[in-house]
Amino acid sequence: MEQNYIRNFCIVAHIDHGKSTLADRLLELTGTVAKRDMKAQLLDSMDLEREKGITIKLAPVRMRYKDFELNLIDTPAMSTLAMRYHAAYKPVKGYLSG
Repeated sequence: MEQNYIRNFCIVAHIDHGKSTLADRLLELTGTVAKRDMKAQLLDSMDLEREKGITIKLAPVRMRYKDFELNLIDTPAMSTLAMRYHAAYKPVKGYLSG
């Protein structure tokens, strides 16, 4: 894949501002995950994340859309946790902020 067609990005927002919901919709709209396999907070894999409805652990995912490769980094909202993942932001050229 040519670098011109690769997009690295993350979603940055406060708690309960829809980061995981937006990530779920992106996975669905790009066809990365079939509708029948979709579930809420798909990238939140820890039981505590699902129970509390928060993202604790960083989750990268690669999606295809048209000719583009989209690399999403789903990050936690809490600043103390987000700072731990500061190195993960280095390859990111853009972010969606809420």
